[in-house]
Amino acid sequence: MTDYKIINGTVLSFEGGKPVLSDRTLYIREGIIHFSPGSENDSRETVDARHMLVMPGLINMHTHAYMTLMRNYADDVPFQEWLFNRVMPVEDNLPAEAAYWANQLAFMEMIQTGTTCFVDMHMYPRQSALAAKDAGLRAYIGRGLVGEDLYKDGYSRFKQALEEREEFESDTIKFILSPHAIYSCSEKLLRQVTEEADRLHLLKQTHLSESVTELNDCIRAHGKTPVKYLQDIGFLDQNTILAHCVQMQGDDLDIIKQSGASIVTNVASNAKLGNGIAPLSQMQEKGISVCIGTDGAASNNSLNLFREMGLLSLIHKGHCRDCMAIPSDYIVKAATCHASLALKEPRIGNIAEGSAADIIFVDLKAPSLFPNNNILSSLCYSANGSEVDSVMVNGKFVMRKKELLTIDREKVYHEVNRIVKNHL
Repeated sequence: MTDYKIINGTVLSFEGGKPVLSDRTLYIREGIIHFSPGSENDSRETVDARHMLVMPGLINMHTHAYMTLMRNYADDVPFQEWLFNRVMPVEDNLPAEAAYWANQLAFMEMIQTGTTCFVDMHMYPRQSALAAKDAGLRAYIGRGLVGEDLYKDGYSRFKQALEEREEFESDTIKFILSPHAIYSCSEKLLRQVTEEADRLHLLKQTHLSESVTELNDCIRAHGKTPVKYLQDIGFLDQNTILAHCVQMQGDDLDIIKQSGASIVTNVASNAKLGNGIAPLSQMQEKGISVCIGTDGAASNNSLNLFREMGLLSLIHKGHCRDCMAIPSDYIVKAATCHASLALKEPRIGNIAEGSAADIIFVDLKAPSLFPNNNILSSLCYSANGSEVDSVMVNGKFVMRKKELLTIDREKVYHEVNRIVKNHL
């Protein structure tokens, strides 16, 4: 592994939860960030980051990466139509190998727009993990679990999840238990997932309170909101990641805060599917850990976290009629250090002594960011992702000077075109 000395850059880090800009030199040894050179290393490569912001890689906390095949495929239809009549039939008919190329396409977009780590819920055994390994991205991967009983009708997927973990778990690829939703998983299965997560020391994620239909159906079936339902069956805890949480009622947010669970907001997907706008200001006021996800490209239709960051702040300012709502520093933290807290992985989401070298280099002379009056604001309100010059994951460049180093762009395009022609 090549060691690096990064000089002349403007470094963004977080100290005591506050963003700090500095001109320090970074030393990357064996994939780890250091602030001092240690022993002299003649083989260390110097990286001149002049006119660059050197910052933590962005962390996309909720994706379905394989859905790039369905980008712009099922637009402008109601959520129930989108999910059950458009997306699911395609998923059921795709061969597993198609998901590998769909993931590679997703990772091209993620890398080029500064994402170094993603949390995925997938449908096709091995493909997400294999593609992430080949692309060199950091990943938290979960096989979508559904059914009545984890050890009976739900067992094949659970077995696949365990086999994936056995085959692929590494320093950069981790696994997470992923029951799909309360409407696709029984109470029994959700309780079983909680038991297995505790036994295996794994995080768990699920979609929650995404639509009005889900909310109303839960109240009719159980006499309580989806949040209260998960609390009562023992699913909510500090190792739980909740995607969406748009339809919050009553004391839902207090329950989530008390449980220690994290929320991933997906503002573009929620708006596009007509599901609403999550109450982010109230989440922030209550001190709930909120992270940012794009969701899949079938609903967003982008995997660009810079786009998501800008939308998140602007939509909430407009929705709350408050220009001070959800400021830029909160947004940048949500895409970096908040995510590291939710993942229980302090080595990512920051540039600090001993952190993993998941770093992106942002061109401060890009027209969209110039002049550099307020760098934190520019990341939220001005950046569009094209300003990302280079990306490093775990101390290895996966893109350098705009050149993808781990993905064959033309091969991906060829395979995706073939798959779309034959299966969509």
